[in-house]
Amino acid sequence: MSFARVRALVVVGLLAVVALVFVVIAVVKDSQGTAGTAAACPDGWPLVDLRLREQKDVKINVYNATDEAGRAGSVADDFRNRKFQVKKVGNEAKAFDGVAQLRFGPKAVGSAHLLRAYFLNEADQKFDANRKDDVVDVVLGNQFQQLATTTEVNQSLGDLGAPQAPPETCPMPIEK
Repeated sequence: MSFARVRALVVVGLLAVVALVFVVIAVVKDSQGTAGTAAACPDGWPLVDLRLREQKDVKINVYNATDEAGRAGSVADDFRNRKFQVKKVGNEAKAFDGVAQLRFGPKAVGSAHLLRAYFLNEADQKFDANRKDDVVDVVLGNQFQQLATTTEVNQSLGDLGAPQAPPETCPMPIEK
């Protein structure tokens, strides 16, 4: 073996060892090891439930904020047919011009994410950190036409990706 080849192998070996040392130091001194977890959550930030639930486990209230009487009842029936737990049906005091509005608290972030897909991600989200229940209020607006089909919901969920914690919140620990 030539001297140049031996020297090249030594240099490559030395570089590999140095790289390995840097990787080990970076992993050991990583200050972000708990980032995005409850352990790293700043004081006062609520823990949110990001689990994506099945329809049968999602609780909703349906409110009509449209000019069309009875809209909440018919949409609530549609949600019931899709196995959602409809708790309340009623009218909203103030009209709303959008497609829909989803109002929810920390215990319903994953549920609200699923419901976004039923409105093809065109529902406004109103997160209330002080809300204590696991129910999502679905407020139907004047631009609402119909809920998405099963195929559209599945495609929309794929486009939306995984549920994300709202600003100034932290993901709840996952139970094993």
